[in-house]
Amino acid sequence: MDKQHPINELMSTTMDKIRTMMDSNTIIGEPIQTGEVTLIPVSKLSFGFASGGSDFTTKNQKPEAGNNFGGGSGASAKLEPVAFLIVHGENVRLLPVAPGPATTADRLIETVPEVVDKVTSFIEKQQEKKESAAGEAADPDFAE
Repeated sequence: MDKQHPINELMSTTMDKIRTMMDSNTIIGEPIQTGEVTLIPVSKLSFGFASGGSDFTTKNQKPEAGNNFGGGSGASAKLEPVAFLIVHGENVRLLPVAPGPATTADRLIETVPEVVDKVTSFIEKQQEKKESAAGEAADPDFAE
């Protein structure tokens, strides 16, 4: 049976610890219910990982003795809140936590969904007015 190199155990332990930090609930948080509104936190997880080691011999080491090993590993994680998904009835809206867009083009792109909703609502109201006006004109009992 081959003896495993110590760096393998070092890297495996570090990766296992990273895996425990990264689950789906870290990125998409647990929903928060407030009356008819549900808030779902969205985060960004960044992490770094480094591991290294070296085999070395000593001056007085016997030929049949294994090499000495020195090594280390480290990891860093950064969790940043990005936004909240706001669910109210059938409406879903993304509320960013980060500062607003820097350029006019970015602002325009961000407001397109809201503008589309407002235009659609305006058109629906105009259609309702036309239909109610047409219904009143066709009603012979309607008197002014």
